[in-house]
Amino acid sequence: MGSVGAGTKILLLGKIYHAPKTWEALSELGELVYCTATNRAEFLQQCRDGKYDGVVAIYRTFTSAEITGLFDEELVSVLPSSLKYLAHCGAGYDQIDVHACNARSPIIRVSNVPTAVDDATADVNMFLIIGALRNFNTGMNALREGKWRGSPAPPLGHDPQGKVLGILGMGGIGRNLKKKAEAFGMKVIYHNRRQLSEELSGGAQYVTFDELLSTSDVISLNLPLNKNTRHIISKAEFAKMKDGVVVVNTARGAVMDESALVEALDSGKVFSAGLDVFEEEPKIHPGLVSNQNVILVPHMGTWTIETLTAMEEWAIENIRSGLEKGKLKSPVAEQIDL
Repeated sequence: MGSVGAGTKILLLGKIYHAPKTWEALSELGELVYCTATNRAEFLQQCRDGKYDGVVAIYRTFTSAEITGLFDEELVSVLPSSLKYLAHCGAGYDQIDVHACNARSPIIRVSNVPTAVDDATADVNMFLIIGALRNFNTGMNALREGKWRGSPAPPLGHDPQGKVLGILGMGGIGRNLKKKAEAFGMKVIYHNRRQLSEELSGGAQYVTFDELLSTSDVISLNLPLNKNTRHIISKAEFAKMKDGVVVVNTARGAVMDESALVEALDSGKVFSAGLDVFEEEPKIHPGLVSNQNVILVPHMGTWTIETLTAMEEWAIENIRSGLEKGKLKSPVAEQIDL
């Protein structure tokens, strides 16, 4: 049974750019409400003052954190008691304290868009792998400065064919990346919280974490950020890697200790790196900016019209499903059994 009824309100946090008609169609299920706060303190006060009372579902974007801050215990505690559904427009939902949502009465059911991002993110992943292996960044920078390849020319790069790609985190993006990497002749191994079925892994070899670190020519980080994965790659892990390894991250910046990466790059332990995400984005570690052997992309893993449209429509569908059927289309992993 859904939650549609007189007085039902649906709150938008952030902006919808690509699926406005799909959003507006929700007006048949409830009143569409828009956030007027410009900062966290203001939003918290508005919640305490009852401005959003009657809101049953919230659609939130990744960038709405610039206004509301994180959906942490403090914020969750002041959200309207009417709230049942929180639809996050993104695959990673580390901005949301799901434990706090579970602890609240009634529970706030949280959803994400788990597979809509897979292709676009894995494409950027592959771009960074090829770019970092071939060390294209040095030459591209020299070219823009009018120095052709530079003097001296950059170190020779490496072909992807025959290289071992270690995927840390074999979710949808990791599995998508596996297929793309194999098309370039790479051999794929992976480590995950648990081994996948042969069918799901597509025949990729499951290895221990230490084995992945010590045998991979390229290491790709494709795991969610949580308290167990924060800085899962740091000094000790770099020490276990092959000399001249290539490291690529399209997951979340904080799964890797950036200072440790800078040290590993400076020492030559890491040949090159390709990064789409950063620990304190939009602030970037100066040691990464100054290092010519690092390809930097400003969190553009899903930066396509097709993917962002699909993400917005999926998040809106979660709200519709909650209001009409009483359950979300894609609840987050921690709530699947609810």
